[in-house]
Amino acid sequence: MSGSPVHDHKPTARCVSVISPFLRHVNTGTLAFVLFIALALLSTMRGKEPETRESAPAKATKTEVVIDTFTISPKTFTVPPDATVTWTNHDNVPHVVTSADDQFKKSPALKTGQRFSNTFATAGTYSYFCAIHPQMTGKIIVK
Repeated sequence: MSGSPVHDHKPTARCVSVISPFLRHVNTGTLAFVLFIALALLSTMRGKEPETRESAPAKATKTEVVIDTFTISPKTFTVPPDATVTWTNHDNVPHVVTSADDQFKKSPALKTGQRFSNTFATAGTYSYFCAIHPQMTGKIIVK
């Protein structure tokens, strides 16, 4: 036998990545910033895909009217036919949504947090007011 001890060396596998030298120089904040920018760019590109030849089925539009501090907001707005409008009372007193010309069913007395909805199927102008506080008026234009 020889005078030198026999060493059983196993070759050490080293995983070398192309990205690891890059990651040594990037801190977590920089990486988070880059990911944030990438996400922002992706979200701005969404919806810009070319349109398909087939039209998608029309979805009903939902719109909210807020009642608060004795005001209706928005006072006037336009919606497409078959849109559902929902009035929500954020005021601390009850309100009743009433059509000026009986064009739609009036709401019950809406207490704080309660809602009332109506779907406007046909084109036209629908004026309404609060039956308890008639100075509160609004208008929905369907076209």
